[in-house]
Amino acid sequence: MPDHEPGHSAPVRPHDDAVMNVEKHDFTDLTPNDRPQVQSLRGFDPVYTDIVDYIIRCTHRIWDEKNVGLIYSHYTHNCVVYSSMGTTHSREEVVRGTIQRIAEYPERRGLAAQVIWRGNDMDGFYTSHLGTSVGRHTARGPYGPPTGKVFYTRTIADCMIHENRIFREWLVRDSAAQLRCLGLDLEDVATKTAAAQAASGVRAPVLGDSSRLLGQNPPSESCDLSLAHTNIEADTLRWLHRVYNGRMFGELRDVYAPTIVWHGPSMRDMFGHAQVIHQAIALIAMIPDATYTAHHICSVPCNEGGVKIAVRWTLEGLHTGWGVLDAPTGKPLFVLGMSHFHVVDGRVVEEWTLYDELALRVQTKLPA
Repeated sequence: MPDHEPGHSAPVRPHDDAVMNVEKHDFTDLTPNDRPQVQSLRGFDPVYTDIVDYIIRCTHRIWDEKNVGLIYSHYTHNCVVYSSMGTTHSREEVVRGTIQRIAEYPERRGLAAQVIWRGNDMDGFYTSHLGTSVGRHTARGPYGPPTGKVFYTRTIADCMIHENRIFREWLVRDSAAQLRCLGLDLEDVATKTAAAQAASGVRAPVLGDSSRLLGQNPPSESCDLSLAHTNIEADTLRWLHRVYNGRMFGELRDVYAPTIVWHGPSMRDMFGHAQVIHQAIALIAMIPDATYTAHHICSVPCNEGGVKIAVRWTLEGLHTGWGVLDAPTGKPLFVLGMSHFHVVDGRVVEEWTLYDELALRVQTKLPA
């Protein structure tokens, strides 16, 4: 399945009304035992009744029921997984990483918040799965001996799936939130992680000229809309471009409802126009020459009303401003981010945005 299909004017979703929404449902309703298949799923295991059921149920079976071996039938042998801490290129790396994480946090539970998707069983599906992880640090792992402390963190995983197997995935974990819950020092962890990566040959990313500007010209007023398949997706791409590439932060007053609730990295929650606009400014202030690029967008109707939209994006530039990473280092930064927006009556009423602040700290310490 391609990342986008410019020829389509609307998402391809057979039996759209029957596919599950996560909102308002208990877990047993999301993984039913007696639900008939409501969506064509050629090549999928018969236990799955639609693509949302597939994502929630297989995640539960692998992580909570600890049937890690299901990865062999749910990922291709050469699957590529992109994360803020690096890229893996094989199913065996997924198996190994899953086992190690479960061993470190055996009591962890993944609580699904929403799944936004598009596609079909012929071309393949694209899903964006937001969840909250809750657990306790009870075993030794990369961060040292167990602290016994409880942690909360958010994760968004975007997956491309064909015939029951994930062949490409983008994963963003809020590692900073987890470390703070465990009482660990982010700076110390970042220093040790950067040293380990440098020893294996990892270097700071090399950035070319900013694509936000063409020479000395101002940013373009328009953006690439070929990713969009609906009017609301196109509108979302437009305002994201205007705000983050055009630096028109004040326009967020028109984009967001006055009662906007914003959930961000390090489990930060913000409320209202003033706080939400400031966080957007603070992000760009830390990377003043940053270029924002949307790479994928999809949307689904929400049974709470309105539409939910998922955007996968990147931000790249130089760390030459103050912010959550403290004093500027001048190092190049590459931010892998994901956002979910709940839009009602044309305005965003709630947003979930994730990027890994620990990974950014690591980048500031890598050698050139």
